[in-house]
Amino acid sequence: MYDNILYPTDGSAGSEAAAAHVREIASAFDARVHALHVIEAYEGGLGLSGAFDDGESQAMSGQSPIGGYINGHEDSPDIEDLEGEFTERAEALLETSTESLGDLDLTTAVEIGAPHSVILRYADDHDIDLVVMGTHGRTGVERYLLGSVAEKVVRLADQPVVTVRPDGDE
Repeated sequence: MYDNILYPTDGSAGSEAAAAHVREIASAFDARVHALHVIEAYEGGLGLSGAFDDGESQAMSGQSPIGGYINGHEDSPDIEDLEGEFTERAEALLETSTESLGDLDLTTAVEIGAPHSVILRYADDHDIDLVVMGTHGRTGVERYLLGSVAEKVVRLADQPVVTVRPDGDE
């Protein structure tokens, strides 16, 4: 039934809670687990246009991991150096996030982009049968203002999606 399970992780408590479900489901179906970490980048930022945005709104809003690095500043690093640094951090996070999966058949990947879009594309490109992901447990105005990657994936995915709250409730 499930040959390939996608486990998107950001290292949060919700992702950690989802790992237990991933382990159980993958073990029951002898499925391959695809652990994915997405380095957040939006149009005009790291990864999509090849350049930093030209305003401080994105950096100030906390939406992009590049922080205050804006094109034209003397202390702006080279884009390849930044991508390398973020990729190294993401790979370390993936290693930590997948330790609890034990000896399951595991593939790891780090990609750059808008998280929900990357997750959906990865699921389609890798014949994923099930997505198991954590949520941050936000509700109300906080969820509306910050958005919800899990909610977007649930609404837009062709595959079934299991979401797990940080407290372990599905």
